[in-house]
Amino acid sequence: MPLLSIIVCTYNREKYIEDTLHYLSNQSVDHRQYEVLIIDNNSSDRTASICQGFIENKGHENFYYFLEEKQGLTYARNRGISESKGEYLAFLDDDAWVGNTYCEKIIEFFTRHLDVSAIGGKIIPLYEGTEPTWMTKFLWPLVAGLDLGGEIKEFKYSKYPIGANMAFRASVFKQYGLFNVKLGRRGKGLEGGDEKDIVYRLKKDQKKVVYVPSIVARHIIPDFRIQKSYIKGQAIGVGTSEKKRLMHEGFKIKIIKTIEELIKILATCMLALYYLFTFRPDKGIMLLRFRVWVIQGFLSQSKS
Repeated sequence: MPLLSIIVCTYNREKYIEDTLHYLSNQSVDHRQYEVLIIDNNSSDRTASICQGFIENKGHENFYYFLEEKQGLTYARNRGISESKGEYLAFLDDDAWVGNTYCEKIIEFFTRHLDVSAIGGKIIPLYEGTEPTWMTKFLWPLVAGLDLGGEIKEFKYSKYPIGANMAFRASVFKQYGLFNVKLGRRGKGLEGGDEKDIVYRLKKDQKKVVYVPSIVARHIIPDFRIQKSYIKGQAIGVGTSEKKRLMHEGFKIKIIKTIEELIKILATCMLALYYLFTFRPDKGIMLLRFRVWVIQGFLSQSKS
């Protein structure tokens, strides 16, 4: 039985998926210690044939392909959980590349830190073009980027792992349930919030969720993902997802969230002024636009 199950949910990623699988096939640990579960969420391009061909041509006995017909990232993630055999479950994006010690470091960390329920690794954006001038570390989550420094630390307060590179003990999903299928992306939709939701369930029960900088993924960022129209849709999606996530929470949690949002608005205004006075107004303007779009999404009439 493998110790680690790596779940790669994919949707129309023919351009990148083979490279992602290639990096996962070249690991420092014995192939019997891990499995790779490819969950195809109804791709309409060549993703399915590429994945199946990779498995057949390379003879990877620890790689498996599944088709999940229910549309939505959370359905695909939950399918991966149901098919997994590992004690630890890692989720990696279909356009993310890892080093050859990726599996080894996840297994080693969970083995040594028995009190940790989930981990999030560092995610470095790899732009196909050039990084936009308005980009700041504060907006890195929009390109699934995460860098909290070089030290291991807990994800405190509103911080949480990003789905492009995160891992859990399998027991988490037995005790706290699966990903909320009302959240997350569906096809080309830009909502999210599913990883935040499961992490907040853990935090409520005082479980440790830890940032591990040595577990690194490089995440491909195509040019369309940094177009302002895409960023706007993504920011609105953040707002609508958060509204859904909080729908069934108690009054206390909603008050805390309201205070957090007011603090974020104030911090955004202060940062915008800082960038204005340091002659980088485009960075400040995008921060303000992002915060307005998030609020717009939160206040909108979202569909369930």
